[in-house]
Order: sequence, then structure tokens, then C-alpha cells
Amino acid sequence: MRQPLTLRILSALDTRSWLAIGVFLALALVVVPVLHLAVAEDSAFHLSTYFITLIGKIMCYALVAVAMDLIWGYGGILSLGHGLFFALGGYAFGMYLMRQIGRDGSYGADLPDFMVFLDWKEIPWFWSGSDSFGWVALLVVIVPALVAFVFGYFAFRSRIKGVYFSIITQALTYAAMLLFFRNETGFGGNNGFTDFKRVLGYSITSPETRLVLFGLTAVLLAVTLVFAAWLVKSKFGRVLTAIRDAESRVMFIGYNPLWYKLTIWVISAIICGIAGALYVPQVGIINPSEMSPANSIEIAIWVAVGGRGTLIGPIIGAFVVNLAKSWFTVSFPEYWLFFLGLLFIVVTLMLPQGLVGLWKKLMTQKQGGAA
Repeated sequence: MRQPLTLRILSALDTRSWLAIGVFLALALVVVPVLHLAVAEDSAFHLSTYFITLIGKIMCYALVAVAMDLIWGYGGILSLGHGLFFALGGYAFGMYLMRQIGRDGSYGADLPDFMVFLDWKEIPWFWSGSDSFGWVALLVVIVPALVAFVFGYFAFRSRIKGVYFSIITQALTYAAMLLFFRNETGFGGNNGFTDFKRVLGYSITSPETRLVLFGLTAVLLAVTLVFAAWLVKSKFGRVLTAIRDAESRVMFIGYNPLWYKLTIWVISAIICGIAGALYVPQVGIINPSEMSPANSIEIAIWVAVGGRGTLIGPIIGAFVVNLAKSWFTVSFPEYWLFFLGLLFIVVTLMLPQGLVGLWKKLMTQKQGGAA
């Protein structure tokens, strides 16, 4: 007898993993707010606004890393353009945040400041409904999903794979970046969107709002991890892994790889779009630089460093790389790119399974030594 869906989702993770998620949520939803709001700023235990913003931003990156792991680690599809979906979600929610500024902008007009500066007389048609939170929430999901579906359908139907697929995804995000840099597209040009004031009527800079966004990001990261674990252990996930390892054999036994690849590709894009929507109000800006090919390559590095095909590895990789980036760009800004390149080379040559693979290897050796 087949188990109910709820039981299958709960059984996707073992007891230790559920305990780890519980501890993570307790820290994010209870400990962090208390240390930020209830502890005096001059105390060593106080968590600053900078800390809240930094960790919130990295959790958004971790969501993207999980999305990348689903397509690369389990589907064998290396994308070098996932920054596009992240930015599309960010821009969609950024439109709502820009409309929420109202007449509090620099020009005191109903139009966003950049439109007034460019002498626009009215809101463009594609901004229609952008003052509605519900509509924009749909756009955050629909726009990345639609772009991913159209691109993925033609790419996978043509059986483009490997390095050719990676190059095409990189070209796609680069073309989108150039498009969004143009002022006439109606997305703020090279400056993008910034100077946000409110979200759902609440001040976006208030400590309470920041903590709500922080907690929501933590919850969605946990939910995404559970969903991804269930997905890769389901029949769909097993077929997807088989396609990664031997696509021709899977086709021989009657499965069509197109729809499996396309499905995981669209799911991955949606996760990136949601991550982008959570990122923008916490960081306070979105511009075309988020679509740069370098950003998408960095996403792949997070997954490689943590360990692809493990789900938890990409989260670890996102935290390790971005915390190191925050430290290096302050202490040794001129050496950060050299460090990132060296890290990628070391991981590729010496840690092909990433940090998670290294940990498993050390535990195996320890157990072997104890025996």
C-alpha cells in the first residue's frame, strides 16, 4: 500500500536531519530576534542590523544553491545562467516596492523616481498591477517559470547538453543583463531599483520588518530543503538521476528525458525567483549586475565547494564562500577574486565531492580506525 504524501515527505529526512532543521529554525525565529531586539547594542551578545542583513542575504543565496544542486547535482545539467531567474524574481518584487514608495520619492510624484527623471508620463503597461502584493507574488513565480519553460523546452528538445548548454545559458543571462541596462526597458537602467520605503505598509528599515523577512527566508530555506529531499527520493528523482547517469538507457526503457529535465529546470527557476524576491527587500537594491555571468558562475562554485548531489552541501558552500567573501572584500579587497579562483581549483582537484564529501571520508576513516 502506498504511503500518504505527508508521510513520504516526513520520511525524506532522517531523525538527525529533522533535529538539525529544528535547531536552525529555533535559532532563526527565536534566538536571533531576542539577541537583536532585547539585548543592548553595547553588549557582546547583541546581533547588529548588519549581521541580520548579511545572514539573510546568504540564506537567499543558499536557496539558489539548492536550486542549482537540483539541476546539476541530480539532473546533470550545469547552468551558468541561474542568476537570471534570481534577478527576475528580484525585479518582479522590486516593482512592488517601488510602487510602495508613493510620493515619498525625491520628486514627490506618483511615478517611480527613475521614470520622472527620464520624463515618462505614465506607468508602462507591463507595470500594471505592480501595486498589488498578490499580483506581484504571482509574477515572482510565473515570470522565471515561463522564461525557464520556453528556453528549456527548445534546448532540451534539441538535446543540447554538456558544455554547449552551459554556454547558451551564460549567453542568455548576459543578453538579459544588457537588455536591463537600457533605460527604455522601464526597469531603472544600470541603477535598477532602490530607496525602498515600505512593504505591505510597514517600514522596510524597521528592526521588526527586517526580522520578519529574516525569519521568512529561514522558513522557506527549511521548507525548500525538505521539498528537495522528498523530490530526489521520489520516483521522479530516481528517474532524473538515471537520466544524469545514462540518458540513452533511460530512453531505451521508455522514459522521455525532455519532460523530466524540463520539470526540474522550471522548479529550480521558481526557487531562484522566490530567493530573489526575498533578497531585494533585505539588501535594498536590485540592478542588472545581478544577472552578470560572474554571479551565475559563483552559484556553481557554491555548489561545488559544498558538494553537489547532497542538498545540504550547497547550503554549506553558500555560507562558507559568502562569509569568506565578506571578510576578504573588507580585509583584502584586491585579492578576493584570486582567492575565489584558487578555491575553485583546489576543490576541483582535491575535493571533487566538496566539503560534505570530505567530511564523509574523514568519518569513514575514523570508523575504520576504530574498528
